[in-house]
Amino acid sequence: MVAGAGTAASSASAAPASSSSSALDAAAAPTPLDRVVPAPASVRPAAGSYAIRSGTPIRVSGSDGSARSGRRVADYLATVLRPATGYRLPVTARAGGDGIRLRLTPKAAAVSKLGAEGYRLEVTGRGITVTARASAGLFHGVQTLRQLLPASIERTHRQTGPWRIAAGTITDEPRYAWRGAMLDVSRHFFGVDQVKRYIDQLALYKINMLHLHLSDDQGWRIAIDSWPRLATHGGSTQVGGGPGGYYTKDDYREIVSYAASRELTVVPEIDMPGHTNAALASYAELNCDGVAPPLYTGTEVGFSSLCVPKDVTYDFVDDVIRELAALTPGPYLHIGGDEAHSTSHEDYVAFMDRVQPVVAKYGKTAIGWHQLTGAHPAKGAIAQYWGTDGSEKEVADAAKAGTQLILSPANRAYLDMKYDANTPLGQNWAGYVEAKQSYDWDPGTYIKDAPASSVLGVEAPLWTETLETSAHIEYMAFPRLPGIAELGWSPASAHDWESYRVRVAAQGPRWDAMGITYYHSPQIPWPTS
Repeated sequence: MVAGAGTAASSASAAPASSSSSALDAAAAPTPLDRVVPAPASVRPAAGSYAIRSGTPIRVSGSDGSARSGRRVADYLATVLRPATGYRLPVTARAGGDGIRLRLTPKAAAVSKLGAEGYRLEVTGRGITVTARASAGLFHGVQTLRQLLPASIERTHRQTGPWRIAAGTITDEPRYAWRGAMLDVSRHFFGVDQVKRYIDQLALYKINMLHLHLSDDQGWRIAIDSWPRLATHGGSTQVGGGPGGYYTKDDYREIVSYAASRELTVVPEIDMPGHTNAALASYAELNCDGVAPPLYTGTEVGFSSLCVPKDVTYDFVDDVIRELAALTPGPYLHIGGDEAHSTSHEDYVAFMDRVQPVVAKYGKTAIGWHQLTGAHPAKGAIAQYWGTDGSEKEVADAAKAGTQLILSPANRAYLDMKYDANTPLGQNWAGYVEAKQSYDWDPGTYIKDAPASSVLGVEAPLWTETLETSAHIEYMAFPRLPGIAELGWSPASAHDWESYRVRVAAQGPRWDAMGITYYHSPQIPWPTS
């Protein structure tokens, strides 16, 4: 059956405690299976619960050579659980019917119809079993298990427990293949550890794509050996004139590897032909007049453009895409294409016609912002929509012709939009975007006249003109990011604001325990204690 997500949570939170002992009992009661975010596809509660204790093992088994992937997820789970429980939680390949069992069994009947990201979580009085076809599903099942434990499990020092999980079965798989988050590291630079911190937060909500916006007018953030001044000069500043920074190739590999360990694919973006002042300032020959402009530290858009007629432009593009593709194991490479106001339409079309085949030459699928649909999207190319009402005819026409869409409507999914007039960070050009507005839309019907089958998924971009710290990132991302994640993961039948607002409220204590700085939206009934 499809979960009525949040129903049990609503009734539980509404029930008054008759005494201090009943309040303690309520605090110790396990989290209902349907209180997690994103809402699972199917929940079947059962009587009883299972408690993780000092002697609980984490048993990992696999088939078809999958044992190593299962062990990696088991080690990750142990790392998450050990600090707060204080338990050893030994990871073992020894069979047994007790403890936490992680099973990678591609041919098992329980998960045979689930995709690579689906899983089945079963809790009985004797133990917990997470079964999946692939490591991604096993990892996502572990994230659900994590949310079913008390929020104090996220603390980095020993807590009192108890560590009980409600009995029952969750069978789960995503609605969409693409559930992304974009981090703009160009307007303000964020170091490797800051990106890793965000990756860990994304993983909790089953986000599977990390889109890194690596270049813009204000900064170039990835080392390119064949054009070294892109990073050393173009990456030397940021909005407001700070020192900027860039990722060495080893830095970037570290981010890619860490993301993969959390089942996220890194999607690098080099924005072209506009948003290119950092590159133009680094190499005079990329400018039509041969004169390099000064570095830019403001926030205006649309004033820069690569010189489309010059052959050297395409030498540059080929080198950058070749080096970046070689660093990126994932199948995608984003070429931007938005706000090219200083490029004529004819030049824009000519540029995209030449650049998309370069991406394909190096084995990647091209993604562009939805302005790509006003040119000639290559076969297999993907358009990322960032408009505000879904009415653009060229987007729908491209979708009908086979172009897949990632939906990031700015007045719904842009995490840098202010919540209200008093929000100290962010922008408001797409309006104020509170938690309900961010959550309450359907990706399947958003683009008028586009076939529902054209929607590859959703993505929550976070532009950083006004953001300088991890706390700033978190304040703008939470609580809206989990809502976008739910739109991407959960079945349309589970989409319900009243249920969601209760379930996301229960995430507040977890964010407190994790040290996440978040916005206390008045639309969400946060716990008072």
